[in-house]
This record gives sequence, structure tokens and C-alpha cells, in this order.
Amino acid sequence: MGGLIMAAQLIAGLSLLVLVHEFGHFAAARMFGMRCDKFFIFFDAWGKKLWSKKIGETEYGIGWLPLGGYVKIAGMIDESLDKEAMKEEPQPWEFRSKPAWQRFIVMIGGIVMNLITGVIIFSGYILTYEKDYIPSDAVEAVYAFPAAEEFGFQTGDKILAINGDMPKRFNDVVGYQMMFGADVEVDRNGDRQIISLPDDLFNTFKGQGGRFLQPINHEVKVIMVADSSGAKDAGLQEGDVFRKINGKTVQNYGVLHDELKANNNNTVALEVERNGSIEKLNAKVSDEGRLGFVPKFDSKASNKVKTYSFFDSVVFGAKEGWDAIYYNAIGMGKMFTGKINPVESLQSPIGIARKIYGPVWEWDRFWKITGLLSFILAFMNILPIPALDGGHMLFLTYEMITRKQLSDNFLEKAQMVGMLILIPLMVFILGKDIWEIIRDFFA
Repeated sequence: MGGLIMAAQLIAGLSLLVLVHEFGHFAAARMFGMRCDKFFIFFDAWGKKLWSKKIGETEYGIGWLPLGGYVKIAGMIDESLDKEAMKEEPQPWEFRSKPAWQRFIVMIGGIVMNLITGVIIFSGYILTYEKDYIPSDAVEAVYAFPAAEEFGFQTGDKILAINGDMPKRFNDVVGYQMMFGADVEVDRNGDRQIISLPDDLFNTFKGQGGRFLQPINHEVKVIMVADSSGAKDAGLQEGDVFRKINGKTVQNYGVLHDELKANNNNTVALEVERNGSIEKLNAKVSDEGRLGFVPKFDSKASNKVKTYSFFDSVVFGAKEGWDAIYYNAIGMGKMFTGKINPVESLQSPIGIARKIYGPVWEWDRFWKITGLLSFILAFMNILPIPALDGGHMLFLTYEMITRKQLSDNFLEKAQMVGMLILIPLMVFILGKDIWEIIRDFFA
């Protein structure tokens, strides 16, 4: 069942993103009077398709290969490499007959649509699921988890600035800026200090689950209880919120963690909030100072929050999209310098379904990931690689500057070079994700 849910989320997300991307090309082409022979979601490789219907001069359809989609515009050299059609005399309705600036708009249309879609999705996500946020200036101090302490943070520090500026939301404090290196100014007992973070801090964030910096006041909630554990035997349940341990108020995870460590192999008295009422439990702590549960940290319930306005949602939605594009570009650069392992970072649709969407359909997670993928799709398509939109835009920019149109022969060869770059890369990434599934199955 989990596999079906992963596949369903992938198909739903990709279908939406491919649809809006290709519609951007299609709408721009039709606006300038270009004929569109095909409009396909997913590829109808080797002529195989799941569905198609011709309306007017355009065949609309769904292919079977979920690696993208395409609009076949008459008179355009694309992945079909239809050389016979290009031998005919140019017609007024063809791509090649139009001015370079119109062709440029057609090529950038898909990218623009993905950017707009990403902002809409993120804005809707913020208004529907997040609803409010913690202003950075409302957080008097932070709790530093061990991963943060390694880089010089201490519990009680007040964040003053990141690279000379302070994000409006606390969520943005522990964000891309920190992950890719930053100078963080903190107030520590009245003394201002600068903590310089390395540009490969993102490696520390992997698997931390938010355990870096949190507002010093945050609730600790149970999201899973392990079988055969002290937590299970005591009756701790998913959704419980820790309020007290041995009479001490659980102000943050540190209070809970330290008290459990101090009482390893002993019993602790817990007070947890469950469905609005307080439950008192006695739980046996393991030799390692653990109860056997997975925590989630909720800072909103313990801090002053501000409700998003519609304007806020659009601004922050656009900001998150820009951050995704900007730092993906930085991340790609780090792949070439060896600071990021491309084998671990690059994902095929199989990897996206398995590792990113996951085996459980949660609408908030689905929309956030789909919005992020919309921005990433825009970024990937703007790369100046022949066969991608960015490659076409590069050649059209050259044409607009020099007033010289590149030959069909050159464009055909460039398209083939782009495909020789992209196809082996796609095969490699797809093979890697299939191998991981096989490896995990037999592990």
C-alpha cells in the first residue's frame, strides 16, 4: 500500500507541474500564432501513449513515461529531431518564422508558469497549514542541541543577526543561510559574539530532524512510542505533550533530556497533556537514559505568534521559492567541487516518490514538496544546456544580440549534444534509485 501511495503522490505532483510548465509554452506559442501539433503530459516514447484526443490542429495526450512532457511546436527543433519537416519552406505559423523575442518568450513561458505555480502553492500552504509564525524578535533565547553546540552555540544565546541581517520569521533563522555558511551574531549574557559557520554545515543538518536551534521555550510532543520500552510500559501515547518530569516544568527538550540522563535505570514521574487533560505516569528509564519515544518540537505553542496575512503569504511564498532556486544553484556548484555527493543528492522520479513524498499521504507535506519541486523544475529548465529551455534561450539571446540566426544544422547538433548529456544522466540516476530499492529489499 505504501508503494501505491508513493506512486500516486508522484504522479499527481508531476502531472500538475508538467501540465503548468507545458501550458506556459503552449499559451505563449498560441498567443504569437504558432501552430502546436502536440501537447503531452509525460512522454509517449516509441509512439506508445495512455490517452490522446485531437482537438483542432493539436493532439492532446498522456504518455506512459513520467519523465516530463512536451509541446511540439511546428517549425521548432526539439527532442523529436524531425529533420524532414525542417526541410520544407518556413510557414508563417511556424516557430522558426517568428522574431527571436517571441521565440524567447515561448521558451521562458514554462519556467514562468512553474515560478507562478510555486508561489501560489507556497502561499496556499502558508495560509492553510502554517497559518501563523514566530517573529524572530519574539524569541528571547535559543536552546542549542548538541549539533549546534559543536559550532559554538550555547543554550540561552539570543540571535541578533545572520550575515548582518535578521530574518522576520524564526523559521528562517535556522534555514538555508545557516546551512550554507554564515556569520551569526549572538548576545550571550550581554556580550556580543560572532559564530562563524562553515559552508558545508548542511551535512550536519542531515538527519537532525530540527535538532539544531529551537526557541528556548518549546513543547516536546510524542510522535511515536517504541515497543518494549519504558515509555510503552508507562502508557505514553502518540500526541502526548510533556509538561513535567519529577516536578520540573519541561520548558524545552533539554530539561527532559537532562532529567532522564540523571535518572538512568530509575523511574521518573511524568505529567503529560493528553486531549486537554493532564495524565500522571511513572516510567522506567533505560541504562542509556532513554524512555523509548520519538519527539517533535513545537515552538508555536510556547511562544508569541503572528498570523499570516494574505500579503505575507505571497511575500514569504515568493521568498521560499527564491531561496530554493538560489541555494539549489549553490548546491549544484558544490557538487562540482566535491562538497556534495551527487550520488546521494540527485533523485529520479522513483527517488522522489520514495524518499521525498513518502509512503503516507499527508496533504500538507504533499503540497509543500510539490511547491518546492515547482521551483526546482524552473531552476533545472533554465540551465543553459541544449535540449532544455535554458539552452534554447541561450541561443535566442545570442541571436537577439548579434542579429544572426543560428543554422538549423547547428541547432540539430546542439540538441543531440544536450540529449547525450541528459539521457545518460537520467539513466544513471534512475538506475541508482532502483539499485537502492533492491539493496534495501535484500538487506
